[in-house]
Amino acid sequence: VVATIALGGVITFDCGPDPVTIVLAQTARIYNNTGPVIVIDGGGLVTLDGGGVRRILYMNTCDPELVWTNDHCQNQDHPQLTLQNLAFRNGNSIGQTFDGGGGGAVFARGGRIKVVNSRFENNRCEATGPDIGGAALRVLSQFQGLPAYVVGSTFGGAPGLGNTCSNGGALSSIGVSYKVLNSELSYNQVTGWGANPPQSGTPGGGSGGAIYNDGNTFHLTVCGSSIHDSTAIEGGGAIFFVSNNLTGTLTVDRTWI
Repeated sequence: VVATIALGGVITFDCGPDPVTIVLAQTARIYNNTGPVIVIDGGGLVTLDGGGVRRILYMNTCDPELVWTNDHCQNQDHPQLTLQNLAFRNGNSIGQTFDGGGGGAVFARGGRIKVVNSRFENNRCEATGPDIGGAALRVLSQFQGLPAYVVGSTFGGAPGLGNTCSNGGALSSIGVSYKVLNSELSYNQVTGWGANPPQSGTPGGGSGGAIYNDGNTFHLTVCGSSIHDSTAIEGGGAIFFVSNNLTGTLTVDRTWI
């Protein structure tokens, strides 16, 4: 699986008609000189499992080990990654702090990312610290400020399946827009405390039980979704949204919180 994902392109699985869990021996990595369109499709049967000890999937246009393809890595249109019909379970990015860390299951910086009809369960990242977050999904620096899409997906979904991090139990970003459509974010938890910047004597964090958004101009749209039974010690048991330059928008439409 790791070797095939490194090749890019459209990736499907031929594992028979029954559900299958694949425990990865190392983190799968997206290389910037493959694609440019990359699709990983589990057919609704495949779970990628980090074994509780490693991040599952890593994409970073500014990591030289993944091949620099131009001189403005923070704003390039590829890779264009779609994750669909997959489950991501037991990812763990604790200690993976290059470029800010977070993203217990999936870390994506640069290019574009879209998540469709997928599940994220029991993923985690650092327990404390300001800004770090996204036990399921951490997204940074999307091309031309375009949004990351999350469609028809579940983060947690039942007691005992929630995702846990210092901030953003499910989703986290700095300066990135999200469109979260027809999805469920439930039973996620943040464990940091002291907020950002950290209050004296605290490690920081503790905001955005399900979604953590911070930075300058960005937009968050949550439509046709449910966010429930997620908790935060500091702010935003469901959603934490703060714009440093007082711009951007938060839109909640036909959503149960």
